[in-house]
Amino acid sequence: MSSKVKKVVVAYSGGLDTSVIIQWLLEAYPGCEVIAFAADVGQKEELDGLEQKAIKTGASKCFIEDLREEFARDFVFPMLRANAIYEGTYLMGTSIARPLIAKKQIEIAHREKADAVCHGATGKGNDQVRFELTYMALDPDIRIIAAWRDDKWKFTSREDMINFAAKHNIPLPVSKDKPYSSDRNALHISHEGGILEDPWNEPTEDIFTISVSPEKAPDKPTYVEIDFEKGNPVAVNGKKMSPATLLDHLNTVAGANGIGRVDMVENRFVGMKSRGVYETPAGRCSGRPPGRRDDHHGPRGDVHARRADPEVRPARLQRVLVLAGDECPAAVHRRHAGEGDGHGPAEALQGQLHRRRAQVAELALQRGHRLLREERRLRAEGRHGLHPAQRPAPAHRSLFKKKGRA
Repeated sequence: MSSKVKKVVVAYSGGLDTSVIIQWLLEAYPGCEVIAFAADVGQKEELDGLEQKAIKTGASKCFIEDLREEFARDFVFPMLRANAIYEGTYLMGTSIARPLIAKKQIEIAHREKADAVCHGATGKGNDQVRFELTYMALDPDIRIIAAWRDDKWKFTSREDMINFAAKHNIPLPVSKDKPYSSDRNALHISHEGGILEDPWNEPTEDIFTISVSPEKAPDKPTYVEIDFEKGNPVAVNGKKMSPATLLDHLNTVAGANGIGRVDMVENRFVGMKSRGVYETPAGRCSGRPPGRRDDHHGPRGDVHARRADPEVRPARLQRVLVLAGDECPAAVHRRHAGEGDGHGPAEALQGQLHRRRAQVAELALQRGHRLLREERRLRAEGRHGLHPAQRPAPAHRSLFKKKGRA
């Protein structure tokens, strides 16, 4: 393939990699025109001054497309309906945005008659796969420049890139004193790289952006009622909201109560392991909560479900009790599951009663070690007196016999 590139559209975020890539493209592919494209998927203040920065760095143009509602409606909500949780922990807040960004990037490349697209995903991560599969699906003939895998790429570390940026007076959101990167959208914010690559390094409080620690969370509960229609959250506490506005509101409320933090080492597509620190308050509230799964009946372990009162309106309602701290207790028994209706707890959790009546699920998120210990003590003492329908039953054989499927 010829190395001659006339015009390239870069997926631009203003972060370390893409800030350097614009200048690198101008040097590595002499004579090419570089167009920056930034997708607004809920980064907020991170977009301030982004167009001016891209132009100053060497881009001929910078497009900033508002994709917040499309992102929430067509990407986040279907993901939440599918309960798509990677390795049982990661709510895929960053990954779900990549296909949308790549889709719009291809549209701009066609509009500007560009012969190439470029991304700054590293050669060891999963984003390169997400970007490039979308590129190839939408335009198999377009030239793809994967900077980190390009023969002309001369950087071997983030420190090299920081030094290059300093040499060319490129402003960066990271520095040698803050050697990690963050990626934010309407669903969450992720932090990785640099000091976080060492799993012995505990993330400090200054890393977190949209959530507070349990120690700084309020000492009283915050109650949030979420209305669902066709599996999608549509209102909070009775107030209708657009998809993007709803996610933003839940991030604010749940984040202020210490909900949504995840610190994990995950498997990457290329076979490596990677440490990521995530904040996803809205995802913890608007989707099915994570927990031990049953092969037949979905989530188990941290949901309290009960039959709704007759006056509950037909729309599916999930009532979320948000308290700060330990967000997913390992084994919370369902005290009210199937109460008084003759049905098993799994059916009550899924809202699949024969009469199709509305269900109320209470997600109890406990605050602090003292309350957690008290909850475990009460749970252990009360388990022996539970009705059989209230006890966890992995197979639910009695339920299958009732339906003639034993």
